[in-house]
Amino acid sequence: MGIIKARHVAFDYLRMDEEGQVESRSRAVDDVDLDVHEGDFVAILGHNGSGKSTLAKHINAILLPTEGTVFVDGKDTKDESKLWEIRQTAGMVFQNPDNQIIGTIVDEDVGFGPENMGVPQEEIWQRVEQSLKAVGMWEYRSHSPNKLSGGQKQRVAIAGVVAMQPKCIVLDEPTAMLDPNGRREVIRTVQELNRKQHVTVLLITHYMEEVIHADKVIVMDQGKIVMQGTPREIFSHVEELKRFRLDVPQATLVAYELQKAGVPLPDGILSNKELIEALEVYRNKR
Repeated sequence: MGIIKARHVAFDYLRMDEEGQVESRSRAVDDVDLDVHEGDFVAILGHNGSGKSTLAKHINAILLPTEGTVFVDGKDTKDESKLWEIRQTAGMVFQNPDNQIIGTIVDEDVGFGPENMGVPQEEIWQRVEQSLKAVGMWEYRSHSPNKLSGGQKQRVAIAGVVAMQPKCIVLDEPTAMLDPNGRREVIRTVQELNRKQHVTVLLITHYMEEVIHADKVIVMDQGKIVMQGTPREIFSHVEELKRFRLDVPQATLVAYELQKAGVPLPDGILSNKELIEALEVYRNKR
């Protein structure tokens, strides 16, 4: 069943003059159709300015389309009476966890969202415990968020969204400010939520290694969707991705260069493990 549906969505950023008249407009999202089903893990890739973050903000109704329609769990994001339900269905995690963490103690912070929703006190603490355990941060429940590492803070921010029990989580470049260890922590957390709790995930990123386990990858450029498919299908097109100023995972690039040098390896190798196995097969055939 579709949880997110976008039809012919366009969004213009307007620049106003001093009199409040429109001076110029720039189209950030251009005629985008999108279908995400419950339980999917969808990654959206794109160079800076491709429109991926603007599109993400439409799913949580932070932005409303200039043209077209976005439906979240069957509700039109332009319907103001449904705004609260839409934001409960699609939780949002941003780049900077400091902008999302407001409590002075981890468990208080995670309980803030459910409390605002009017969840009974006893259930709030059950949700806090479940959410912190789901992201591997239960042992830090009494810590101050300020004392945590970047990766730990981002996991607390994700727990805060999970505690509101959304069907879908939209993560807008959640690892952009983290070191490689923090990035791995956060992506592993998101994969677990998707796999074990069947939370639908939309991950906006420009780190290629983060998307190799996604069900579907969407590539955006100049506001349009220019490629979509499985990670293996997308990363089989190395030259096309380069045209859109995107990299590919390291193992994919090595395999591609070996192919060009005449080594008969399969297309769309995604990980070091796959590369080693393919090279073993090649060596044994020789």
